[in-house]
Amino acid sequence: MFLKRILYYLDPTTLFGKSKADVNLRFMHGINRISILVFLVCLVVMGLRACYH
Repeated sequence: MFLKRILYYLDPTTLFGKSKADVNLRFMHGINRISILVFLVCLVVMGLRACYH
């Protein structure tokens, strides 16, 4: 259930959908999505570095 919510939140098709929230809230959610994606990329890079060294 938790993983399903995260995958829905990070889905690019829901990123550009119309929402009833105001502009500031939409920008905040966009920044949150970017930060989560950067965090996941960093975890992958750290995992790869640990495997190869």
